[in-house]
Amino acid sequence: MAEKATIYKATITLADMDRSIYGDYNLTVALHPSETVERMMVRILAFCYCAAENLTFTKGLSSMEEPDLWLKHDNGTILQWIEVGQPAPDRLKKASSQAQAVHVFSYGRGMDVWWRTNSAAIRALPKVTIHHFAADELQQLCALADKTMKLTVTITETIAYVSSATENVALSLRDMPQ
Repeated sequence: MAEKATIYKATITLADMDRSIYGDYNLTVALHPSETVERMMVRILAFCYCAAENLTFTKGLSSMEEPDLWLKHDNGTILQWIEVGQPAPDRLKKASSQAQAVHVFSYGRGMDVWWRTNSAAIRALPKVTIHHFAADELQQLCALADKTMKLTVTITETIAYVSSATENVALSLRDMPQ
C-alpha cells in the first residue's frame, strides 16, 4: 500500500512590507511521502513571498502538469506559476508558455551545479525569475516545522522574519545572478 501524505496546518500572520500585503492565512499543506520538510517549508515561504487572494497550493509532486503553487485569474488565466526546487529548463519553458510570470524558489544541495548547468537556458526565458535561500537559514526554519504551526512572517527588503511562539528565524531571499 502506498504511503499517504502527512497533513500540516499552518496559521500564518503575514506582513509583507515590500508589497504592502497584510493578512492572516490558514494553510493546509500536504507533505508528500517523497518530500522533505525543508521543501515543504520552502513552499510555505513561497506562498508568503507571493501571497495574493487567489494563490493556491496545487497537487505539487503528485502532478507533473501543475506547479507547486499558482495564482490564477478568475477567468482561469495563470498569472503566476511558482516552482520549488531545481526544475528542468524544459519545464520552465512550458510554464512560461502557460503563465504570465514564473517564479522558482530554489534551495538545497546541488543548487550551484544546477544553476551552472541550466542558467543559459533559463536566462533565455524572459518570464522566469529564480530566487534561492541559503541552506543554513533553511535549516533554522525547519526547526519551526510542526503538524500545527502558528507563524508570524514579516517580509521587508526581501528578508523574511519568521517567528513561532518560541523561535525567530531570518531568511534572505536572493535572486540568482543574471
